[in-house]
Amino acid sequence: MSYLGEDIKKLGFGLMRLPQKDGAIDVEQTKEMVDLFMEAGFTYFDTAWAYAGSEDAVRQALVERYPRESYQLATKNAAWIECKTKEEAYAQFDTSLAQTGAGYFDFYLLHNLGEVRTKYFDEYDMWNWVQEKKAAGLIKHVGFSIHATPEELEEILSAHPEMEFVQLQINYADWENPAVQSKRCYEVARKHGKPVIIMEPVKGGMLATPPESVAEILKKAEPESSVASWAVRFAANLEGVITVLSGMSSVEQMKDNLSYMKDFTGMSEKQERALNEAREELSRIPLIPCTSCEYCAKVCPNDIGISGSFTAMNYLTLYRNKEMAVGQENWLVGGRGRKRADECSKCGKCEEACPQHIAIRDMLEKVCQELY
Repeated sequence: MSYLGEDIKKLGFGLMRLPQKDGAIDVEQTKEMVDLFMEAGFTYFDTAWAYAGSEDAVRQALVERYPRESYQLATKNAAWIECKTKEEAYAQFDTSLAQTGAGYFDFYLLHNLGEVRTKYFDEYDMWNWVQEKKAAGLIKHVGFSIHATPEELEEILSAHPEMEFVQLQINYADWENPAVQSKRCYEVARKHGKPVIIMEPVKGGMLATPPESVAEILKKAEPESSVASWAVRFAANLEGVITVLSGMSSVEQMKDNLSYMKDFTGMSEKQERALNEAREELSRIPLIPCTSCEYCAKVCPNDIGISGSFTAMNYLTLYRNKEMAVGQENWLVGGRGRKRADECSKCGKCEEACPQHIAIRDMLEKVCQELY
């Protein structure tokens, strides 16, 4: 379908996790992936100023090798990273233009709004600045990405109706997850009439290797299909979606994605039933029943990142991937200025406030044992 006057197929090439060789991006393999992608009729490429080496790689693999009008290129501005003035934030745009050599950007995003990060875009008046870039012909479409609550998304879209699209984390594991609330965020965007670009459809690769009981359901339904394909197709099946970004890091992943997305027209009722069964199985796996209500945070004298710690532990339980779980803990606890689980004084005030009656002190001890 066409959105914002652009004819874009439902698979986008996410350039965050490009293949590596000798500690650097493997540009030659990236070129091969770009060629396969373009030959299959796909045209949307997503990079960011904050993705180390990505903009330079896309210049070499795409911009210098294909006519500019043959693809759409998106990049992002992370004003909250090391920017002490608006001039420093604005300079990211010039750096991106220089690194990509693209001349202009089809889609330009204010990167990762929500929580403490939104204030930087407000203080630096980037909402008006980005419209000036659009008026100058350097940007075709303006939007933002966000990993936050539906309430924050509602507030931002209400304050900035000029935003043309929104990029959201959506996958079948997070659809009803109270900590991520993918479905509610999607519904807020659609209520405001904004088309959606989907990121993290395979949850950083974790839905390519879900718990065995979940994988068995999907393999039984379609033995010939990869488990990861179900995650991408779930996202692509939603209404109002411009494209679904897949952060591909090998030729093999590219070929797999193209095999089922090249002629994708939607999921059948039988496929939707199988995916619902898989999601139900995922929900049966015993997790810490934290809803991220943050009542515990309001009473904790040590400012422990309790809900973030529990989200990380649930990642470990579901996907058996300690590296990803530790990354989540770093992002959701340390990245938000909270104290880690090993600084808990075991006062018990959190347990008195918890509406889910979680044995928080015991669970925080488990976090220390499993993640540190």
